[in-house]
Amino acid sequence: MKSHYRAVVIGGGVVGASVLYHLAKMGWSDVCLIERKILTAGSSWHAAGGFHALNADPNIAALQAYTIDLLEEIEKESGQPVGMHMTGGLTLAGTPERWEWLQSAYRVFQTIGIDDCRLVTPEEAVALNPVMSGDGILGGLWADREGYIDTTGTVHAYAGAAKKYGATVVENNRVIELNQTADGWQVVTEKGTITCEHVVNAGGLWAKQVGRMAGVELPLSPLNHHYLITDTIPEVAALDRELPMTVDLEGFTYMRQDQKGMLVGIYEIDYDHWMEDGAPWEYGFELQQEDLGRIENELMLGFERYPCLNDVGIKTWVNGAFTFSPDGNPLVGPVPGKRGYWTACAVMAGFLQGGGVGKSLAEWMIHGEPEADVYGMDVARYGDFAQNKRYIRETTGQFYSRRFVMTYPNEQLPAGRPLKMAPAHDAMTAAGCQWGCSWDLEVPLYFAPQGFEETPTLKRSNAHDIVAEECKAIRDGVGLLDITGFSRFEVTGDNAESWLNRIMASRLPAPGRARLAPMLGENGKLKGDLTVLNWGEGRYWIMGSYYLRAWHMRWFNDHMEDGVSVRDLGEEICGFAVIGPKSQAVVEKLAEQDIGTLKFMGCGQFDISLVQAHVARMSVTGEKGYEINCRYGDHIALRRMLLDAGEREGIREVGFNAMLSTRIEKSFGIWSAEFTQGYTPGMTGMDRWIDWDKEFVGKQAAVAERDGNGPAQVQVTLEVDTPDADASGYEPIWSDGARVGFVTSGAYGHHTGKSLAMALVDHDKSAEGTELGVHIVGVERTARVIAASPYDPTGKAMRG
Repeated sequence: MKSHYRAVVIGGGVVGASVLYHLAKMGWSDVCLIERKILTAGSSWHAAGGFHALNADPNIAALQAYTIDLLEEIEKESGQPVGMHMTGGLTLAGTPERWEWLQSAYRVFQTIGIDDCRLVTPEEAVALNPVMSGDGILGGLWADREGYIDTTGTVHAYAGAAKKYGATVVENNRVIELNQTADGWQVVTEKGTITCEHVVNAGGLWAKQVGRMAGVELPLSPLNHHYLITDTIPEVAALDRELPMTVDLEGFTYMRQDQKGMLVGIYEIDYDHWMEDGAPWEYGFELQQEDLGRIENELMLGFERYPCLNDVGIKTWVNGAFTFSPDGNPLVGPVPGKRGYWTACAVMAGFLQGGGVGKSLAEWMIHGEPEADVYGMDVARYGDFAQNKRYIRETTGQFYSRRFVMTYPNEQLPAGRPLKMAPAHDAMTAAGCQWGCSWDLEVPLYFAPQGFEETPTLKRSNAHDIVAEECKAIRDGVGLLDITGFSRFEVTGDNAESWLNRIMASRLPAPGRARLAPMLGENGKLKGDLTVLNWGEGRYWIMGSYYLRAWHMRWFNDHMEDGVSVRDLGEEICGFAVIGPKSQAVVEKLAEQDIGTLKFMGCGQFDISLVQAHVARMSVTGEKGYEINCRYGDHIALRRMLLDAGEREGIREVGFNAMLSTRIEKSFGIWSAEFTQGYTPGMTGMDRWIDWDKEFVGKQAAVAERDGNGPAQVQVTLEVDTPDADASGYEPIWSDGARVGFVTSGAYGHHTGKSLAMALVDHDKSAEGTELGVHIVGVERTARVIAASPYDPTGKAMRG
């Protein structure tokens, strides 16, 4: 062990070893992994070792596919067998809803290029896994590249290959403390002190403590997880092939072969947290006593699915802890405010996701950006609110207990809620508001009659007609929308204008004006679809997606310069949007100044009755609208005033579901759908806002796209012939049997009376009138490319 390394990885499980391997292979050979005991101690040694293709986030599914490909490679590079058993895998559906979901999921996998899977009948499923009962099975999904590996061998293969590239592994050396320095970090260990530029927290069960050493409170917690291994099973021993990995979603179990017996794991409803503040330092190869009473119901379902279990003994019980984040995805990336401190934590499926995590983090550290869009596992997708112990306990427990439970797109889950509420929340609830959650904030979805309950579904819900009425109010009258759920950053300082000019690819607005502003990474891909407002006297706002607050603030700080101050106004400013052709008639009743002077994309400070407000003349619905921003303390009064002023015009409170419908009728994209950090301005049409005459972050790559052959796929609007369901995202698009694109988002256009979708399609399939096919909830439907903005294509309504 040397006294200085470029990077130190803390933790010798599969994730830490993968990070070390990827750093060394990509050229950072001066790196060291420090393990408190020996490699695999913690969770890695007792993991079941299964790998499979399924993941609800397509970007993470793609990284899982990378991991599977990598396993054989590291075996060759290291000379260490990983014990790969490519058995194939079955995922079973036992209810009509689950079978519908599985058919839909199959099409999503096609979108992301997982072509080695197919839907199977109940009879085919039993033929593939002859030791299981086919009772209650309606169908299944087969994937060729699923199976299991030797967990200990895999960790040593990663570490062994890393050492061949020049990396160092130090075992039996606990990290005692971390100290940030001007140049990086001081890592104090039992065997001495190391200085380094970068520290990676891959602490696994100890990630909480390693975070606290750096003043970081990570939103994660260990939970106990059971599996059993049987004695030899005659029916298994008699087979001439291995059993496939099998997931019984209704039975809460997964199964794989283990020698001539079986391993059966359980995701029980009655979850059990363990050592929420992190494992004891002396812990390593111990397990918890099995708790059969807690898993009895799920265990019985497993024995019913595999009747042969009733006639054999159980050789081993494993009840060990794994670490989970609130949404079950890893926590990866640079921690905001802690330069040089990186996380690779809460990777509960380490042997499935570890390769992708290691690759992405190494790219991030070395090149400044990962190749893939990894927002789904970015540590900055959470804010300070997620440090709360009860929040962590409720959300991690909810994820664990719902691991095999269906969650519908329109379903609202209760854990960690309600947390933050706009001041008028109670009044809006009394008016029938049904709430969703964005980051830590309750946001309005729609307003329903008393006693209404929405039914979870993959298709159009029983709230469809309610949303239609809200859309009608927006299009024909006036709607009132709580816009607390927008992010707002104030930018000031002597160099505010030059800084904004550098990080925003668009021209800046003049005083009293607002402008759409794409923000790019150095790789030329999007970092934001933002709006910049110039209030005059050197004061600007940046507005965007509320749930990206920490993510965007990290980006701003990473690109900060002297003479600039950026302040997050998310705890200070909220407001309402007044939207529709009658919006001006409502607002001018309250405005103390002439609101008619505020033209489209204008902004200014107005007295709205007693409220001093920042008002912007814009709307994402395609209608005339006013966004009235106020202090938190004015929110309740502002709502009352606007409702009273709009009574004669028939003002109606509306939610974000109506905004989704109306914005897609205008072909307006949103972040996480049409715009992501995986897409370029040319793909998404955001290049029309770029000011090519100035210098900005990402310009070189953006110019290369503009002056080259252009993007392979471009954004289009589709009209879909579908009677009872609408596209939501990642559905594959077909032409003559070939996959030519995918849906980015979809909704029913209540004013146009059409099912609409926005999509990325191959350039030669983007012409208006092109006939295509698209799978909606697993069923192929006819679609056609239509002109952008099927509602009011000239923009006359919103310009007023």
